[in-house]
Amino acid sequence: MEADKKLVKVRIFGQDYSIRASTNEDYIKEVAAYVDRKMHEVQKSVPSSLNASKIAILAAMNISDELFAERRGEYSFKGEVESKIKSIIERIEEITD
Repeated sequence: MEADKKLVKVRIFGQDYSIRASTNEDYIKEVAAYVDRKMHEVQKSVPSSLNASKIAILAAMNISDELFAERRGEYSFKGEVESKIKSIIERIEEITD
């Protein structure tokens, strides 16, 4: 499996990283660019004395918040669909009885 992995070079917040990945190189670069954007967004909104580690943690919190919000929305949508399906099944059962 290790042979399938390739090294992808990315730059995040001014630092170069070599990421060993088996997934699409463009995908890795897209993810890295997203993290870089998020870190720069945080940097603009906090005191300039904050170091890169703290900015990275705040960016990770923001990204995690986005993920959790998306998941909540997905589960909410799934619940709505399941509820509507149940309602339709009940109506069909009423009609066929």
